[in-house]
Amino acid sequence: MSDPVIRSFSAADETIELEGVRSQRVTVGGLLISHDVQLPGFRWSTHLKPKVGTEWCEVHHQGVGLAGHMAGVMKDGAPWAIGPMDVVDIPAGHDAWVVGDEPFEMIQWSGVKSWLAPMASLTDRVVATLVFTDIVDSTGTALRLGDRAWMDVLAAHESRTRDELSRFRGTLVKMTGDGVLAMFDGAARAVRCAVALRFAAATLPIEIRTSVHTGEVERAEDDIHGVAIHEASRVLALAGPGEILVSALTVELARDAGIVFEDRGMHQLR
Repeated sequence: MSDPVIRSFSAADETIELEGVRSQRVTVGGLLISHDVQLPGFRWSTHLKPKVGTEWCEVHHQGVGLAGHMAGVMKDGAPWAIGPMDVVDIPAGHDAWVVGDEPFEMIQWSGVKSWLAPMASLTDRVVATLVFTDIVDSTGTALRLGDRAWMDVLAAHESRTRDELSRFRGTLVKMTGDGVLAMFDGAARAVRCAVALRFAAATLPIEIRTSVHTGEVERAEDDIHGVAIHEASRVLALAGPGEILVSALTVELARDAGIVFEDRGMHQLR
């Protein structure tokens, strides 16, 4: 009698991340099964068609929807839609996109080998620690200060942010209007920079909240993409005024640097 085989996607054999989509894969009984997450705004013809070079997705998908919603259209114009607990068989020759502002999750057991894997080798992917900041109550502060004073504060905030990123050897990805997205090749330096950014903001009439998260990202010219950015944004949404929330993996990577962390417990990112 053979022993039971139990696998977890949290310990996947392979994880593939491209812009707007992540696929975690395990093999059980010779069958390759994937847990796929596609982010709001993802569309095959926008994000994957340029990499694949075909007019339509030519992969035959079979699986079951877990959460969120996806819509699509076959090359003959026939529409289709998937929701939670829908078991599906989508023939090759289609386009597909995420509907609404919730990620679409699916378990897939057919088409796994053909979908995403050939494209993973075409991207420049790196593991990075991301720092996200956001000015607390920026609208209220702008109204209180007035337009001219608010613009001066934003300019000073951006200047001091750039100075601290340079000091801790971080890379500025983008200013988000009310904050910043930056990446580091070291978790400890990212955390220390986050602390420095909080002190720098405190010299101005603003307060910031910050998240620090580590994951794999895809470089695309002057921007980066990947599920890790989405996760860092969700961590930021949990932070209160003046707080720096650091994800568990980042804590483990930075622990030997002598940084003391306070446990904030487990949180479900949405």
